[in-house]
Amino acid sequence: MSEKKPSVLEGFKSFLMRGNVVDLAVAVVIGAAFTNIVNAVVKGVINPLVGAFGTKDLDSYASCLKDPCKVVNGEMQGIQIMWGSVLGATLQFLITAAVVYFLMVLPMSKYLARRAAIQKAREGVRETLEVTELEVLKEIRDALVAQRGTGTSASGTAATTGTTGPGDSR
Repeated sequence: MSEKKPSVLEGFKSFLMRGNVVDLAVAVVIGAAFTNIVNAVVKGVINPLVGAFGTKDLDSYASCLKDPCKVVNGEMQGIQIMWGSVLGATLQFLITAAVVYFLMVLPMSKYLARRAAIQKAREGVRETLEVTELEVLKEIRDALVAQRGTGTSASGTAATTGTTGPGDSR
């Protein structure tokens, strides 16, 4: 008999129902919402602060690589490098990375380290109990062996006294 292969649709459904796919989807949605917050902070706070020291919005800062850098009839004449928008994007990235690290990664790593320490302590206690039980069993075994060797056990007493039990035909 040949095994029935799952259909493509069943495989896709199985893929979608995995926990890590759902987690990834949630992370993407939260990341998109968070990106909007960071963009608002950069445009609403960082850009005006830069503008307070300079004369323009951060996105407006540019340098001219080839003169003249003017708009003539709706077209840019010359070559303009928009380094202000690159700086703004870099600041957005750094703010996003800092918030993700300090509010998500760092607390989660501390939590996981704490859980690992608790688990390790539990395993250490379990190992100690197992070792203690093993030592007690070894002591019992040694005591039984010692009793057998000295002839003080119930079967050893009968053998040394020469008495016979029921069913012996001495």
